[in-house]
Amino acid sequence: MHIVLNGEPRTLAAGITLAALLDAEGLAERRVAVEVNGLIVPRGRHAGHALADGDQVEIVHALGGG
Repeated sequence: MHIVLNGEPRTLAAGITLAALLDAEGLAERRVAVEVNGLIVPRGRHAGHALADGDQVEIVHALGGG
């Protein structure tokens, strides 16, 4: 299946969840905000949210600083 992740095309296994995608991207333990097709998906729903072909996914993680 094909998605767009942060503006870049990606090919993934069909039915992959947001949690699995975050794990594969090394972001599973980080504080991130995830948007799929313009809608924020709360962290508590990442494990159950399966991605679909053509989804547009944006992942943003907080950076500390001052």
